[in-house]
Amino acid sequence: MGAKRALIVDDSKSARLFLARALEKYDIDVDNAESAEAAIEYLSHNHPDVIFMDHLMPGMDGLQAVRAIKNDPRTATIPVMMYTSQEGELFLGQARALGAVGVLPKQIRPTDVSKVLNQLHLVSERRIVEQPSFTPVDAPAEAAAEESPAPVPSRPLTDSALREHFAELRRALVAAVDTQTDRISADMRALLAEMRALLKSLPPPEAVPPPPRPASSAWAWLFACVALTIALVSSALAWRTGRLLEGLTIELTQLRSQSASLAPAFAPAGAGAGAPAAATAGGAVSSSGPAPGAGVPSDGRPMLVSVPFGADPLGGARLEAIGKLLYRLARQKVAGLVDIRSFAGRFCLLGSAVDGYSLAPEETPFSKCDLVGNPPDEALTSAQRTPLALANLIDDIRISTRGALQVQVAPGEPASVLAPYPQVTSELTAGEWNRTGSVNNRIEIRVR
Repeated sequence: MGAKRALIVDDSKSARLFLARALEKYDIDVDNAESAEAAIEYLSHNHPDVIFMDHLMPGMDGLQAVRAIKNDPRTATIPVMMYTSQEGELFLGQARALGAVGVLPKQIRPTDVSKVLNQLHLVSERRIVEQPSFTPVDAPAEAAAEESPAPVPSRPLTDSALREHFAELRRALVAAVDTQTDRISADMRALLAEMRALLKSLPPPEAVPPPPRPASSAWAWLFACVALTIALVSSALAWRTGRLLEGLTIELTQLRSQSASLAPAFAPAGAGAGAPAAATAGGAVSSSGPAPGAGVPSDGRPMLVSVPFGADPLGGARLEAIGKLLYRLARQKVAGLVDIRSFAGRFCLLGSAVDGYSLAPEETPFSKCDLVGNPPDEALTSAQRTPLALANLIDDIRISTRGALQVQVAPGEPASVLAPYPQVTSELTAGEWNRTGSVNNRIEIRVR
């Protein structure tokens, strides 16, 4: 048994087991709690050396639990490390303000665990071979800037870029079909040449006994076989072409979705009303209207932001994008209602309700899916759909604009999709279905 003890607080059994196995390699005893309330009860009788706290849990969430632990003199000195898939400076700053020492991502590597335990002085310092993804709260901003190169801003996709990309895909498809056609034609010509040579090598009809069937019958069979071969090849090419075109349609839909979601993040501050940062629905914003440079189009299009499967729709990078948009609207003195709606895509998943679900491999037949849906979204309660960080941001915007700019958060209609799901057939794979689910898993932001 190890001399140190850790408490893991997470409603996911698989997440607790994954981290526990990583900690046990360092001779650390591990206790588990399935909820924040169970963790508070555990701390009334035990005093672990460190607490790993999840963020989104039924009932009391992780940030509320950190506040309760730090407000209790008996547990205030226990270091708390947030163990969550949340990301971004907003969440990190809020966790630090409540007393957490840092954020450990759920996609951890062995070096991440070693770095955390060394920082908390729970194990001796070990040599770290690769750069960890763990970010300590007290790391100086200057050191981080020196260690990591400045990010290169992505270029937003434009209609011309989309057209060029689609043209390249079309040229590749046509080239592939032409290559297959040329190869089959060459094989057919070689086969016919061999048959002509064979017929020429046969002795004259007088030197051989009469065939059981007339020669015309043999030629009819030959032409029938050739026609059947050509028909089968044509059918195969038509089927392959249809599948390729279906894949190109889905990819084009994804590119358009990415274009709509990336363009607002990199639009210049002085962009006109046509910049795709957010779209109005049903008309305009208010009588005052958006000032020049607000980045809010007036053609009814929403601002689309893609959400990875399993990620918090209104957390991480999505929360940062929403914050930038709201503060820009507040600075431009825009009055109205910002309507934020989250739409859940449906995915082909493997797993169980006990151990959790994960995306099925692309080559998995669709009929082998254990579940078709979106458990992370379905598990969210009405209160959890607006995380604490977003609620604080909305309240700050309301106060700073004196109620002129209001924010509304609600789930979107399940039937509203950007790309239609493929028809279920025996040849349908999980990869084809999940690519469409990724397009439809999004949030839409409109300014009314």
